[in-house]
Amino acid sequence: MATHSFVKLVTAAAIAVGASLSAFAADPIKIGSVLSVTGPAAFLGDPELKTLQLYIEKINKEGGVLGRQLQLVHYDDGSDAGKANGFAKRLIDDDKVDLIVGGTTTGSTMSMAPLVEKAEIPFISLAGAVVIVEPVKKWIFKTPHTDRMAAEKVFEDMKKRGLTKVALFTETSGFGASGKKETEAMAGKMGITLVANETYGPKDTDMTPQLTKIKNSAGVQAVFVIGLGQGPALVNKNYKQLGITLPLYHAHGVASEEFIKLSAGAAEGVRLPAAALLVAGRLPQNDPQKAVTVHYTQDYVGRYKEDVSTFGGHAYDGLMIAVDAFKRAKSTDKAKVRDAIEATKGYIGTGGKVNMSPTDHMGLDLSAFRMLEIKNGDWSLVN
Repeated sequence: MATHSFVKLVTAAAIAVGASLSAFAADPIKIGSVLSVTGPAAFLGDPELKTLQLYIEKINKEGGVLGRQLQLVHYDDGSDAGKANGFAKRLIDDDKVDLIVGGTTTGSTMSMAPLVEKAEIPFISLAGAVVIVEPVKKWIFKTPHTDRMAAEKVFEDMKKRGLTKVALFTETSGFGASGKKETEAMAGKMGITLVANETYGPKDTDMTPQLTKIKNSAGVQAVFVIGLGQGPALVNKNYKQLGITLPLYHAHGVASEEFIKLSAGAAEGVRLPAAALLVAGRLPQNDPQKAVTVHYTQDYVGRYKEDVSTFGGHAYDGLMIAVDAFKRAKSTDKAKVRDAIEATKGYIGTGGKVNMSPTDHMGLDLSAFRMLEIKNGDWSLVN
C-alpha cells in the first residue's frame, strides 16, 4: 500500500514537472516596441508597426524562434519623446520584454536610452541620428543610415553638379538638430560653403519667412532640408509658392510615398539619399538587395494594399537582426543576445549590407545609400 502511494506520488510529481517544463518551453519571446504610430511622425511609425505585426505573425506561423512564439508588446508615443520614456519603463519593469525594437524618432530613442542601458536589455532603434550609436552604447543598436551619411551622400551629389554654396534648413527636432551639427561638420570636410543656415519647428505651418531669407542669400546654389514628418512636405509647397528654382535636397527622414503625396505636386525634382527598398523593382537582378527588397515589397503591399517606405524596412531589418541573434545565441539571455547582435556580419537587409562590431552598432557604409530623384511623382535612381 505504501509502495503504491509512493508510486502515485512520484508519478504526480513527474507530471507536474513535465507540465511546468512544457509551460516554460511555451513561454513566448517578448519583443517590446515604442513607436510613433500617431502624431507628426506617424508616417514613419505606422509602417514600422505594421511591419512588425506582419512578420511576427509570419514567423509564428512558421514555428516561431527557438521553438517558442514571438509576442509583440507595443506602445504608441504619439511622436512625443517624453511619453517614449514612460513606455520604455513599462516594457522593462511590467512587461519584462526580452528585447526592444523601436524608437521611431531620435528624440524618442534618446529618451529611452538611459533606461535600456541601466536595465541591460538589447535595444535596436529605428531612428536616424548618429548620436544614437556614437559614442557606442553597449546595449543600443540601430538599423537606419545616419544623418552624417546623408550629408556626405548629398554633398557628393551636389559636387558632381558643381554646387558648392548651400543653404541648410533644419528642423529643431532631435533628428534635425543632430543633422544640422553633422552637416555643418561634413560641409567643412567636403569643401561646401553654407551661405545660409535656417531652422523651423516640427509644428510650424508656414516656412516662407525662412525660405525667403534663403532665396535672398547671396550666391546660394542649392538647398538642403533635414527633417521628418509633415514639415519637409510643407517646405516643398512653400518653396514652389515662392518660385524658388534652386536644386532642392532632403535627408532620408522623408523616404516614403507619403512624402510625395503630402507635397501635392511640389516634390518634383527633389533629390535625397535613401535605401534601395524604394526602387526595389528597378534594381538590377545581380544587386544583392534585389531579393529581400522585392519580397518585403510583395509581402507588405499584399497585406496592407499600400506603398512601402524605408521606415517599414528599418523595422523589418531590426526584427530580422534580433531573430537571427536569438538563433545564434541559442537563448534569450540578454547578454548573449546583445553579443550576437554586435557580431552580426553579412546580413543583407532592406537598408543595405550590415556588418556590426564592438565599435560600430549600425554596420552600414555609404554604399547602402542610393541617390534618388522624384520624377513624374515617383522615385527614380540617379546614376
